[in-house]
Amino acid sequence: MTVIRQQDFIDSIEDALQYISYYHPLDFIQALEKAYHKEQNKAAKDAIAQILINSRMSAEGHRPICQDTGIVTCFVKVGMDVKWDKTDLTVQQMVDEGTRRAYNNPDNPLRASIVADPAGARKNTRDNTPAVVHLDLVPGGEVEVMIAAKGGGSENKTKMAMLNPSDSIVDWVLESLPKMGAGWCPPGMLGIGIGGTAEKAAVLAKESLMDPVDIQQLIDKGAETAEEKLRLELYEKVNNLGIGAQGLGGLTTVVDIKIKSVPTHAASLPVVMIPNCAATRHVHFHLDGSGPADIKPPKLEDWPEVTWELGSNVRRVNLDSVTPEEVQSWQAGETVLLSGKMLTGRDAAHKRIADRLNKGEGLPEGVDLKNKFIYYVGPVDAVGDEVVGPAGPTTATRMDKFTEMMLSQTGLLGMIGKSERGDATVESIKQHKAVYLMAVGGAAYLVSKAIKKARVVAFEDLGMEAIYEFEVEDMPVTVAVDSQGNNVHKQGPAIWKVKIEEMAGAK
Repeated sequence: MTVIRQQDFIDSIEDALQYISYYHPLDFIQALEKAYHKEQNKAAKDAIAQILINSRMSAEGHRPICQDTGIVTCFVKVGMDVKWDKTDLTVQQMVDEGTRRAYNNPDNPLRASIVADPAGARKNTRDNTPAVVHLDLVPGGEVEVMIAAKGGGSENKTKMAMLNPSDSIVDWVLESLPKMGAGWCPPGMLGIGIGGTAEKAAVLAKESLMDPVDIQQLIDKGAETAEEKLRLELYEKVNNLGIGAQGLGGLTTVVDIKIKSVPTHAASLPVVMIPNCAATRHVHFHLDGSGPADIKPPKLEDWPEVTWELGSNVRRVNLDSVTPEEVQSWQAGETVLLSGKMLTGRDAAHKRIADRLNKGEGLPEGVDLKNKFIYYVGPVDAVGDEVVGPAGPTTATRMDKFTEMMLSQTGLLGMIGKSERGDATVESIKQHKAVYLMAVGGAAYLVSKAIKKARVVAFEDLGMEAIYEFEVEDMPVTVAVDSQGNNVHKQGPAIWKVKIEEMAGAK
């Protein structure tokens, strides 16, 4: 009988969550480095470079890779021969206590993103609890833990289907993936769960994403099982879609495909696909009664030395004096360096603005959007001499429902976020001669270094969703939708899908 101390378990959860907030899994970084050297689309290559540079900076500075420090998902396998030293806390409560401590760590506070009463008030729990815990009893005398912090942008792109037994899983994936857009921040991984029932397939898909990146080893040895054959087929065909890094078009959309399956009903074929983003974060440890887990940090020299160089078509913009006429000269695909003042706003702030405008109350005091830019972001709290913590973009698509209101009623000139915009939103941008700029998702710490001043100007009670005023210097963005409605998220993947087909035909 192995005795496991509750405190060792709690301490290990806390340490693991801090660890994965600033350390990518090394196998994922190595896969991204290969994708970087392979990539031929400059825009996608630049995006991967920023992700790799951000990863190294986060590892060195012990600050979050992404401002969305995720919802905690924890797979706990408790050996049947394990005895806990105390019985006053459940496994769920122990995981929650470790989560609470990790997210409130004063040296590296992590963003609290969990809201209670999801169908009602959606009030932030302020400590990122509760975690999602999957508990299994297994043979042996150890406790095995696989823990991840899953960002909302990628989690929201989950797809589920109850296929017919004769349907093609490959066809379903290839049909579904382009519809997911770029909000899941590729390049990343796809976890696919097959079989059981609908909810079991979802758990399998999530658990598969805890596995290491090993697709190259599988390619080298060759597929032996149906699952392995499916992994290889999907890896090739998904990348041939040309979606590319950040949805800009390119050679690498996924660095691996993970699959887990269990038996299912003869009449059923449940399939769930869950993407992991460029901020893939997870770690695996065991407890054997000898103390808390010893999670060894990777060596910084194992990170690639990647530099990101600005091209000749860079446009420098002063946000404090930019005019609508200037914005109309910007072209989709251009790199722009922003300096000056911008405001921030996410879902909750946009909803409050909409409510105020509908009541005729106008914008809150201190918020003037006339000829201004708004950045879709919810930053991490600052530490030390930081003016703001990691502050990468959130998924812009969620603000689509508010865009026409913002452009027509506030005089807003431009928006900054990640991923694509919907067709109606692109049309609204075109109609109002506005612009949508894309910052790289998964490069939050790097982006934060361009922010020189930050202050809350409205809705302080919303926490990370409050409206801030940022003063930035040379913040890098890409013109994703220009004032003519040209859209890189449609043009890029379409161009690169054809190029990939041509390259395959030339071999």
